[in-house]
Amino acid sequence: MEEAKVSDQKASFQVPDIALAPLESGREAEEASTGPEDDQAASDAPPVDSGTGEIVLQLTDLDNGIVGWDSQHDPSMPLNFSNAHKWTLIAQIAAITLISPLATTIVAPAASYIDADLHNSSSILSSFVTSVYLLGYVVGPLLLGPASEIWGRRPVMSISNWSFVVWQIGCARAPSIGALIAFRFLAGIGGAGCMTLNGGVVADLFIPEKRGGANAIAVLGVIFGPVLGPICGGFIAQRAGWRWVFWTLCCAGGVFSVAIEIFNRESYAPVLMARKTARLAKELNRSDLRSCYDKTYDVNSPPPSSWQKMKHDLTRPLRMLFLSRVVAIFSSYMALIYGLFYLLLTTITTVYSDTYHWSPEITGLAYLGPSLGFLAGLMIIASTSDKLIVKLTEKNKGVYEPEMRLPFMVLFGILIPIALFWYGWAADKAVFWIVPLIGLVPFGFGMLGIFFAIQMYMIDAFPRYAASAMAAITVSRSLLGALLPLVGPPLYNRLGLGWGNSLLGFIALAMIPAPYYLWKYGRSIRINHPIEL
Repeated sequence: MEEAKVSDQKASFQVPDIALAPLESGREAEEASTGPEDDQAASDAPPVDSGTGEIVLQLTDLDNGIVGWDSQHDPSMPLNFSNAHKWTLIAQIAAITLISPLATTIVAPAASYIDADLHNSSSILSSFVTSVYLLGYVVGPLLLGPASEIWGRRPVMSISNWSFVVWQIGCARAPSIGALIAFRFLAGIGGAGCMTLNGGVVADLFIPEKRGGANAIAVLGVIFGPVLGPICGGFIAQRAGWRWVFWTLCCAGGVFSVAIEIFNRESYAPVLMARKTARLAKELNRSDLRSCYDKTYDVNSPPPSSWQKMKHDLTRPLRMLFLSRVVAIFSSYMALIYGLFYLLLTTITTVYSDTYHWSPEITGLAYLGPSLGFLAGLMIIASTSDKLIVKLTEKNKGVYEPEMRLPFMVLFGILIPIALFWYGWAADKAVFWIVPLIGLVPFGFGMLGIFFAIQMYMIDAFPRYAASAMAAITVSRSLLGALLPLVGPPLYNRLGLGWGNSLLGFIALAMIPAPYYLWKYGRSIRINHPIEL
């Protein structure tokens, strides 16, 4: 087998678009960015030749029983797919990834129509129709992420996409509020597929220094989908009825799912190599052959079964969530921010309809507040984050560390309580309608900055198990995103909009030290307290 050799030199950086992807070619930089628990994991990724910038693939060596790629330019290797195919697939996955989170909130402006038609008088059940979809995001990643690493991205993506589409039909024809809640939960499990796999597909198709643009496209749907949902839902519910909200999701999801079926190819290299190994073992009658991606090349050690892999992979996100201090702290922080975000999304329609007497069709426009914050944050992060990373790396003698993602996260965190105080008291005093809407702008700005910082930190700190780290964060944030909105109606009824949002603001304020703590001590925590992955 041909093994990659990476030259010893200072870390160099390629910082495309928003998502900064350091290209570390020195051993010192590698150790600094991964920590001891990830050294072996990081070495399993295809290395990049520092001179040419090309991936160095592991090639077939039948004499030693290793099945690898046929050449460095093997067209079956996903990294060697044509640019046209890569970007076509990324665009389609980005589209379905926009539809899935859009479905979380598109139903919010239709709540009053649903309650009247299905004879529901419970404000908690009314809010739960929106938030139960996120409980599907809690279950889905734990199942679909590991499944894609055993059976491949393509079949898991297909099953989850069509599950999302089919359960929209159930929602559209729901005869009761209970049935609607059940169908929404099942649709959420299916919708979690593209959310879980889109980052993996980007990693499959692009080398690290070229993932930024593709990853930025995929993430935009996750951020903007929940904000666009109420805007679309308000107009659809007002003009065509609440059931057409779900028929619209069914049609849009179906169109993109068909396109993905046509153009999608398996992109997960270990699964492709496992299939090639099985084919050659049968053709050559050699049971000793092993994939170059197997953890062991010992011919006397049989590879683990799919069930053994599934059991191990299923527990990895939970192990990271409960055993890694870094993951636990950031999961808690991100869960709080997302919980507050979805609480605002599920209650803002009531605020603007009751306080400002807006029609359901117009209340969705109130979500332009956080949208403007997202756009502003996007532009600033895109223009400054690369300069920050390069400057901090130079000050650190050319060695990049994941904690360099975190300095400005404290400032982003301060914006969250400011926005809650501003929005809450402006709405409580019924100040002119645009004032509370402007108060939501810093919330969107701060949330976007926190989201990108945490995501990039997790990818850098756990290079091999980034998907599991993100699954842990997705599970925790979706759980609180589903449950915290249920607190909204009784909280505001008891304390009012002013003190109710102030209480939430004080909680957000208390969490601000978390990113500062990890900025200062994150590296020592990763090195001194490794976990078995």
